Amino acid sequence: MSSAVADLPVLESAQPSVDLVALFRESTVGEVLAELDRDLVGLTPVKTRIKEVAAQLLVERARETLGIASGVPTLHMCFSGNPGTGKTTVALRMADVLFRLGYIRRKHLVSVTRDDLVGQYIGHTAPKTREVLKRAMGGVLFIDEAYYLYRPENERDYGQEAIEILLQVMENQRSDLVVILAGYEQRMETFFQSNPGFRSRIAHHITFPDYDVAELLEIAEGMLSRMHYRLDAEARAAFQDYLARRISQPNFANARSIRNALDRARLRQASRIFADAMQGAGPSSSDALTLLSATDIRASRVFDAPPPRPA
Repeated sequence: MSSAVADLPVLESAQPSVDLVALFRESTVGEVLAELDRDLVGLTPVKTRIKEVAAQLLVERARETLGIASGVPTLHMCFSGNPGTGKTTVALRMADVLFRLGYIRRKHLVSVTRDDLVGQYIGHTAPKTREVLKRAMGGVLFIDEAYYLYRPENERDYGQEAIEILLQVMENQRSDLVVILAGYEQRMETFFQSNPGFRSRIAHHITFPDYDVAELLEIAEGMLSRMHYRLDAEARAAFQDYLARRISQPNFANARSIRNALDRARLRQASRIFADAMQGAGPSSSDALTLLSATDIRASRVFDAPPPRPA
């Protein structure tokens, strides 16, 4: 071999590759993630985790195209947090993400509670549970307040039968069904301690934080805007005061409680406007019909209690 030939560099064969950006765009999953940022107030750690899960699944899809996939990933999840923190809403968006990335056949979420799964007599639970699983297959099964499936204090409870069927399907058909368990954080932890089979099948544990006053006020104004109502400066200050008092009271359910509070304020506004009209106030303008006043807010019984002490 001549020295000229011997001195030529050895060319390595080109490595197979995949364009992740193109794959991301083709999946349109970015649209769902953008909707999460745009439509949901706060929940920064939740949004971050959903984006991380989406990125992991996208990379796994890329690995699959190159023949180096690591098998069907475990996608079952647990959403823990207080009521009204957006768990069901995020579950719907998660189903959309999984569908667009090709991990479920249908953009389909079936939401159930214990009553949908557990029967009241011998032989009733298995067919109920299997019917729910049949409806959810190919999509996502969302079990709210999942800890109620397990009631060790009741020897005749049939929840354990539903649990055993769920565990079997979560393991054997995990390529065709994603299960999301949801509920209070501490109760879910107790549930997992009592049912370790569930914990071993859950790949993603996502905690939903409570909203602060500023976030709740933003949520309230968004709700009002969609219903064509508004708060003026005085009413806004009154509602902020309402929130500071309400969040320290029992049974506060975040956005769910805000929706209820606004419904009651709208009821008081309607009664006030109608009473004025009956007393000869004349026709009601669109401004009057869309404005919730400070009076409508401060009529709440929440203001009967003393304000919370500063921390």
